[in-house]
Amino acid sequence: MNKPPKLIDGAEVLEWAWSGEKPFGILRYESGTAASEIYGLAICRYPKSGEIYRFSCNSEWETESDVQYQSVEEAKARLPLQYRGGAKVNWCKYE
Repeated sequence: MNKPPKLIDGAEVLEWAWSGEKPFGILRYESGTAASEIYGLAICRYPKSGEIYRFSCNSEWETESDVQYQSVEEAKARLPLQYRGGAKVNWCKYE
């Protein structure tokens, strides 16, 4: 597995998932011409505010997209449709 860094964009990683050789999905940008393969998902919390985000990351754990949620459970339950046809998501607690 390809474990993420402890912090992504300044937020502490709580749980994460790595897709392996096949990405979870492809994130297409509004222009329609650019796209990024998503290999890493990370549920993170910003230390000062306590806000919870799910980051969609490329193969280098660089953030391609982020969405704010009310809880870790909501972030895990509300995966985008484009990620549901790719690799299975197996969440790991960050240790």
